[in-house]
Amino acid sequence: MMAAAQPSPLTTHVLNTCHGVPAVNMELSLHRLDSKLMLWNLLTYETTDEDGRCPGLISPDAFTGGMYKLRFETGPYWERLGHNSFYPYIEVVFTITDGPQKVHIPLLLSRFSYSTYKGS
Repeated sequence: MMAAAQPSPLTTHVLNTCHGVPAVNMELSLHRLDSKLMLWNLLTYETTDEDGRCPGLISPDAFTGGMYKLRFETGPYWERLGHNSFYPYIEVVFTITDGPQKVHIPLLLSRFSYSTYKGS
């Protein structure tokens, strides 16, 4: 029997506040900054589930100190719903300074505004 994979220490939850529902099937990517080359390296590319969540972003071992960004593909999401959007994408950049920790980054989204914060 295989052991269950450890849950991602980084989670997100995208909510469509315009319609009061989770943002389903939104593409997003996780990147880490190479501080020597000053280039972003793609770590993973995922899609939100029926609850607007993306549970498997990164393994605990890979989530080490450094600068990261979550890029949310908001333009294509709104286009699929038949709307345009002021923001073609949203990038949330954050720094991890300590060893293993749990970080939750919600994104509250409408066509013309967004809000995010470090949750728990």
